Amino acid sequence: MNIRDFSRLMAPTHRRIMNMLSRGKLTMVGDGDGIQRLQVAVLDGETRDGVERFQQYGFSSHPQPGAEVVMVSLGGNRDHPIVIAVDDRRTRPTGAQAGETAIYNDAGVSILLAQDGSVLITAPGKVRIDAPLLEVTGDVRDRCDGAGRTMQEMREIYNRHVHPGTDKPTEEM
Repeated sequence: MNIRDFSRLMAPTHRRIMNMLSRGKLTMVGDGDGIQRLQVAVLDGETRDGVERFQQYGFSSHPQPGAEVVMVSLGGNRDHPIVIAVDDRRTRPTGAQAGETAIYNDAGVSILLAQDGSVLITAPGKVRIDAPLLEVTGDVRDRCDGAGRTMQEMREIYNRHVHPGTDKPTEEM
């Protein structure tokens, strides 16, 4: 067998391998079913509709059009591709230290799991916790960047105050 015959024999396998991974741009997201279905622009002039997007368990996002995707065509068969990764360099926070992790969106909301062991929540709006009970094992400080006080300091001030005609508060905190 000469090299030309070998190349002709291997051509279908070569094509399948080359078609396994594609990089593309997200053009539309359908988020109504159990799994997201995307419209993705991949190879020059090729648009794929209804591409399933697999996300990590416990995490869900609805990326904006223009985000970049990695599309996999299992076995090189482009009839049923899936998206395994979506990233958006336009909004991804940068400057993280090695080992840090962030959850973020394009509205400027983020949760940073910092290398020093702290958690930083940044929100241009409010932060709401919807739970029947909030427990904190440490102290709570308000206005921490200024003249704020901890909850314990507020309790001590309250417990020292006196009402007219008495020598202590009616009830301690």
